[in-house]
Amino acid sequence: MEKFKKLQSAAIPLPIEEVDTDQIIPARFLKATTREGFGDNLFRDWRYGADGSPRQDFILNNPIYGGQILVAGRNFGCGSSREHAAWALYDFGFRVVVSSFFADIFRGNALNNGLLPVQVSESFLAAIFSAIEADPKASFLVDLEAQLFTIQATGQSEGFDIDPYKKTCMLNGYDDIDFLLNMREKIEAFEQKNS
Repeated sequence: MEKFKKLQSAAIPLPIEEVDTDQIIPARFLKATTREGFGDNLFRDWRYGADGSPRQDFILNNPIYGGQILVAGRNFGCGSSREHAAWALYDFGFRVVVSSFFADIFRGNALNNGLLPVQVSESFLAAIFSAIEADPKASFLVDLEAQLFTIQATGQSEGFDIDPYKKTCMLNGYDDIDFLLNMREKIEAFEQKNS
């Protein structure tokens, strides 16, 4: 995984609640077993019409918006537990998803795949949406070490929680195996001492 410490980026607003994993990546695209290429079908049924042409009214097809942060409505990632949803978001280019609530399984899948889920209060989420509405190119700062999300135009900040182990993994670019390999010397010393 890539290391994640700080990210300064614009954001794409998706003010829709209860976005489930089947909308994030429809089941018919789950046949692949590697992570590559899923971004092409992110929000497929919302991004494209039945004939495959882009829907002009969908936010990801609007060139005004861009960035590595997706700002979504409450209960993002609900529904089935497919890890492919995190793969699709990451492959599309998102590194952070902000919401006022995440489904637990989606949160875990996101963290396991280098995608940072930032859960904020309803009022702060509304402030983020307002900042994007005022300026589609508004910049935001995500500081994982400080666990702080900042609206740079106003200076408003709010802290967010993250599991300490997952924070360590993201800061260092570790998956679970990398974390264990990094501790090889300590593990070997423990085995020698206790054998």
